[in-house]
Amino acid sequence: MSRILLAEDDNDMRQFLSKALEKAGHTVVSFDNGKSAYERICEEPFALLLTDIVMPEMDGIELARKATQLDPDLKVMFITGFAAVALNPDSKAPQDAKVLSKPFHLKDLVREVEKMLV
Repeated sequence: MSRILLAEDDNDMRQFLSKALEKAGHTVVSFDNGKSAYERICEEPFALLLTDIVMPEMDGIELARKATQLDPDLKVMFITGFAAVALNPDSKAPQDAKVLSKPFHLKDLVREVEKMLV
């Protein structure tokens, strides 16, 4: 189906998300920090950036900003326990980014991802 770049610093969460999305037919490339994810997105295109907000080296909002400057068609979804941060206009997060607040069910994640990618 689609290529998804996942940036999530929690190892267990990253593995759960990757498995759920791969089971739904997507190709997932994952990283545990924003800096490594950004380096990869500079090398090849992705349909969706799925990123936590709070991460080491580069937070998810900065990652999303830089990634959408490279590829304005890139879709962005934040997965976070800090939804208010992503929704704050001062954060300069991409305006059409989706926010999925933790905790969420994996079925909800897959459904929201598929809605974004149609």
